[in-house]
Amino acid sequence: MTFDDYLTQKKIDADRFQQAEPDRFREWQREFAQMHPESFTVQKKFLLNDTRRKYLVR
Repeated sequence: MTFDDYLTQKKIDADRFQQAEPDRFREWQREFAQMHPESFTVQKKFLLNDTRRKYLVR
């Protein structure tokens, strides 16, 4: 699973997220590559919810 696929699964618009917060996007992408998706979800749970609210897939 790629990071973009993961974001789509979490209903986050990857393009809008990357354009608005490129540093955070790259940081998360790097961290995602180093761990299992479920571990990433647990680690970033509250941040994912905030990010989803900002960049909800339309």
